[in-house]
Amino acid sequence: MSTDAPLIEFPCDFPIKVFGLPDDDFVAMVVDLVTQHTGPVAAEAIATRSSRGGKYVAVTITVRASSREQMDRVYQALCAERRILMAL
Repeated sequence: MSTDAPLIEFPCDFPIKVFGLPDDDFVAMVVDLVTQHTGPVAAEAIATRSSRGGKYVAVTITVRASSREQMDRVYQALCAERRILMAL
């Protein structure tokens, strides 16, 4: 068994989860940052969930990832935005 096998085979559907404060435009901002690198995503590929107390919001966007480099660019853009607390 080869140890050089990639963990993810591209292209693939890849869920990106982003956490932040529930500002009015947070979801739109996250979608904009992601789609700059992936192209448009369908509305049904975007899900949001508030924390129990409503202090935080999680946005999950499932994209069609074409390469590791593309996903690296997405995560670099997300981590550079100060309103994003965490991106998984």
